[in-house]
Amino acid sequence: MAAARLPQAIPALSNRLLEKKKSLNLPGKLLVIDDFARWFKRMAVAYTQQVVRKKTMALGVVVGICGVTALATYLFLPKLEYLPEGNRNLVIGVVLPPPGYNLDTTTKIAKDVENAIRPHWVSERGPRSAEDESPKMRLFFFVARRATTFVGAVAEDPQRAGELIPLLQEPVFREPGTFGFVSQPSLFGRAIGGGRSINLDIIGPDLEVVLDVALKATGMISGLLPRQEGNQLRPKPGLELGAPEVRIYPDSLLLTDNGVTAREFSQTLDAFNDGLRVAEITVDGKRIDLTLKGNQKKIGETQGINNLPIVTRSGLILPVSSLAKVVVTSGPTEIRHLERERTVTLEVRPSPQIPLESAMEILQGQVMDKLKAAGLPDGVKLQLSGTADKLTEAWDHLMMDLVLAIAIVYLVMAVLFESFVYPFIIILSVPLATAGGVGGLAVLNLFTFHQLDMLTMLGFVILVGIVVNNAILLVHQTLHHLHKDGMSFEDSIVDAVRNRIRPIFMSTMTSIFGMLPLVAFPGAGSELYRGLGSVVVGGLTLSALLTLAIIPPLLALVAGLVETEPEQAK
Repeated sequence: MAAARLPQAIPALSNRLLEKKKSLNLPGKLLVIDDFARWFKRMAVAYTQQVVRKKTMALGVVVGICGVTALATYLFLPKLEYLPEGNRNLVIGVVLPPPGYNLDTTTKIAKDVENAIRPHWVSERGPRSAEDESPKMRLFFFVARRATTFVGAVAEDPQRAGELIPLLQEPVFREPGTFGFVSQPSLFGRAIGGGRSINLDIIGPDLEVVLDVALKATGMISGLLPRQEGNQLRPKPGLELGAPEVRIYPDSLLLTDNGVTAREFSQTLDAFNDGLRVAEITVDGKRIDLTLKGNQKKIGETQGINNLPIVTRSGLILPVSSLAKVVVTSGPTEIRHLERERTVTLEVRPSPQIPLESAMEILQGQVMDKLKAAGLPDGVKLQLSGTADKLTEAWDHLMMDLVLAIAIVYLVMAVLFESFVYPFIIILSVPLATAGGVGGLAVLNLFTFHQLDMLTMLGFVILVGIVVNNAILLVHQTLHHLHKDGMSFEDSIVDAVRNRIRPIFMSTMTSIFGMLPLVAFPGAGSELYRGLGSVVVGGLTLSALLTLAIIPPLLALVAGLVETEPEQAK
């Protein structure tokens, strides 16, 4: 719409405003700014005259600028983060206490946690907090289940909700052997801690062997990513066999001697356990299961399982202990499978200061590789999943989108310029913007911490379509002087810089000042788009300067190879 309307609106408005300015005799000069602009223009033109006349100098400038910007991008590009979490006014935690805790012990832990944080309740001390005081809690809850405990709070001041995390962590994890998460739920994740958690899956056929490897990995992770520095760890399921379990191991030789198959033996036990489904019948128009059940009232203790009756084919009634071995032991509180194999997952949530990519490198290089080098048991595998998979997938898609954006911009310019060479010169301004975007994010981190997440990475994709505009102005004006005005190569390039330096900085400054509020002004949601704005502002700023430095020497090197100098210029 703007492209269709501006060619009619701008000339009319310009005519009206310029006539009014003449009649009012308004001053047309800005002190200091105009003097600096004229000085900068003279320096840019003088530089252009030097590089277009000396091909060796032009080549050195191009190689130097491209090498420095590429090296700076490589050295200062931060590690990747998946998505920003936002600042939701809710802190919630999932806590796994040691197995075997009864209701009385869990109730005591809940009271201790409640007493520890009671001084921070609004109902106890009022809603206001001193400058050096922790935020007040408007709501608090503690819910205990058989194997998992949930704890959470809501802050009176929504902007300080994140400060409640250490307040809850200290009393919750005071109990030895306790694992879990306490975090703000992510705006982009459903599970608690799922916004930026990494899963280390330990997979194998034997649960006890898998648990042994999981205990070793847990010790290594706790040393590399200690809880005292804000890192959190939660095993799924627990690392101990804490649920009472009765295991019955049939003796195949005794079963054969007494004419009882393993299937008959197991079905008899099912009948005395929770019932054996025989068929589905209809009673009063309703379909119900016909279930065969034994007399369970006669089994009042665990040892009674030894005396359950098994009827052989000859009619003899034998106790279970005569055909099998009954063992009272412990089992897992939860059975977890991945790809039909027993799995223990260590869910790691790094501190906010550690990017996900760095945490993944730590787990891969200093945990998984060391365990593999020491030798894993037969059949045991290690893999990263969860947000780690999402980050890798998002990065691959983003790189594909970035390459596609560059290719589309290049082809569009190739059609407009009717050449494949000049669009290539223009596309070289994109890496310069990348270095500026990295620099803009670095400057932002001097004032407030911000990770290089996927939303911030979109700023680099946006830059592809913006920064090429300055180079297009220079290349187009150069070709206009060369083809229409009959100038020489050198004069065309120098005159293009002289004529287009003002439009370049006018468009760049308007874009920069339009994006600055995203970076400079705090407020609700600013943590989501602040990084994107800093990348765009930094990329535009550096690109505007370096475009004037690299496009003229590139044109001087290439124009003589693809263009014929006009006879008038000769």
